[in-house]
Amino acid sequence: MDSPVLVPYRSFIHVTRGASTPVYLQVAHQLINAIQRGFLMEGHKLPGGRQLAGLLGLHRNTVVASYAELEAQGWIEILPSRGAFVRNGKHGQPHKLPSGKSHALVGYPAQAGFRFKRWAVLDNPFDHAPATFALDDGLPDPRLSHVSYLSRLLHTNMRRKGNQRKLGYTNSLAGTYYRENLVNFLNLTRGLHISERNILVTRSLELSIYIVAETLISPGDHVVVGELSYFATNMILQKAGATILTVPIDDEGIDVEAVRRLCERRPIRMLYITPHHHYPTTVTLSAQRRVELLELSVTYGFVILEDDYDYDFHYDGSSLLPMASADTAGMVVYVGTFGRSMAPGFRSGFIVAPTELVAEMDKLLGIMDRYGDTITESALGEMIADGEIHRYLKKAIREYRGRRDHLVRLLDDRLGDMIDMVAPTGGLAVWTKWPPHYNLMQLREACARKDLYLPRYLLYQSKKYSGIRLGFGSLSLDELTKVVDIVASVSTR
Repeated sequence: MDSPVLVPYRSFIHVTRGASTPVYLQVAHQLINAIQRGFLMEGHKLPGGRQLAGLLGLHRNTVVASYAELEAQGWIEILPSRGAFVRNGKHGQPHKLPSGKSHALVGYPAQAGFRFKRWAVLDNPFDHAPATFALDDGLPDPRLSHVSYLSRLLHTNMRRKGNQRKLGYTNSLAGTYYRENLVNFLNLTRGLHISERNILVTRSLELSIYIVAETLISPGDHVVVGELSYFATNMILQKAGATILTVPIDDEGIDVEAVRRLCERRPIRMLYITPHHHYPTTVTLSAQRRVELLELSVTYGFVILEDDYDYDFHYDGSSLLPMASADTAGMVVYVGTFGRSMAPGFRSGFIVAPTELVAEMDKLLGIMDRYGDTITESALGEMIADGEIHRYLKKAIREYRGRRDHLVRLLDDRLGDMIDMVAPTGGLAVWTKWPPHYNLMQLREACARKDLYLPRYLLYQSKKYSGIRLGFGSLSLDELTKVVDIVASVSTR
C-alpha cells in the first residue's frame, strides 16, 4: 500500500476557483479519475482531511465534503479512527503517476483506443475567421426576425396547461396542430394538394435531405446533380453511397437533354434539383424544362428530389410553382424550410412525399428525433393560423428586395468592368462571374487583409467556372456598401 504522503496529489488535482463546479466536487471528480485509471489502487489510504487540505491549499471542510461525496458514490470507505480507503479500485500494481504539474487526469484522452470510420466526404466545409465583415451564401438577417413576437408565443405556449401534456414521452399527436397549419400554408402558397399524411416535419432542411437519402439511396446508385450544386447535399448523398453524376447548367436551369442522355446509358436513381433558384447560380428552371423533367422521371423511373430552400423570397412578378404541385405520378419528393426568413432557432424542415414513403421515412425520424420540438412547432403553427407569417413575409421581402437592388447597383458601379451578373428574381444571393483566369483564392486572402471574411465555399473555380456566390440577406445597406468597397479595392485584372 502506497503511503499517502508519497503520492503526488498536487500533480493530478487542480482546482479552478470561480468555476461553475464547486471546489469540493472538482477534488472528488479528480480523485475518482485517479481511481478509475489505476493511479490509486484498491485499499489505498487517502491522506487525512487536514493533511490533503494543506497539500492542496484548501480548507479542511472542503476536503471533508469531497470525501463525503466519494463515500456516497462508493469510491472510498471511511473507517473511524483509521482513515479513508479506496474501494472498487483496480488490483495489482498502480500505474505510474504523472510527474510535475500534469493535467493528465483532468483532460480527456486525445485519441480513441479503437478503430472507427472516418467520413472524408463529410469534412466540414464551413470555416470561420475574425473579421468586421463576413459574407455568406444567402442567409437571412436575424436582426429582421420576429423574435419578440415568437418569444411571446413560446412563453404563452409554455404556460398553457393544455400544452403541458404535449411534452410527455408517449404523446404521438404533439405536432398535429403545426402539421395541420403547415399543410394549409403549403397548399395555399405553393399550389400543393397534400394532407397531413403527406408531410414529415424535421428540424432542418439538411436533416430532411439526410432522411430522404438514407431511405431511397443504396450504395452504387447513380444520382444526377447540376454541374454546380449545393455542397451539403452532395456530401449527404455520397455518405449514403451514391455515385454523383453532373449535368450542365445554363440560363434556363439544368440541361434536360444531358439528363436524358445519362438515362439512356445507365439506370438513374435520383435527380437532385433546386429549380426555384438554382444553387449557386440563382437561375430559375424554365416552365418547359420542368414539364420535360417530370416526363423523363416517369419514363426512366428516377426520383426527383426537389429542394425549395428559398421559395418565400421572390421579388419580380409571380413565382413558378414547385414541380411537386404538378406531379401526378408520385415521382417528386419535395423538401424545404418553413420560417427560413426568421432566426435559425425558429425554423423547421419538412418533407412532402406520397403517403407510403412518408410512413417509411417517419420510422427513421422516429429513431433519430423521436420527440421533436413541440413548443416551437406550436408557436409556428399559431404564426400561420393567425396570418402573421404572411404579414411578416411581406415586410421581409420588401427589405430584401431593397438589399438585392442595392448590391446589384454597387457591383455594377464598382466592378461592372470586371464581372458579369444578372439580378436574381428571388433568393438572398447574387451569382457573379469573374474572368476565367482570375485567382479567387488570392482575392479571398486580399479581402481578409482588409477585414472582410470571404468563405471558401462561396468560391467556384475550375477550368470551366470562375464565380462567387454573394449573399446579401444578412447585411444592411451600409454593410453591403462597405463590403463591395473592400472587394473593389483589392480586385485587379
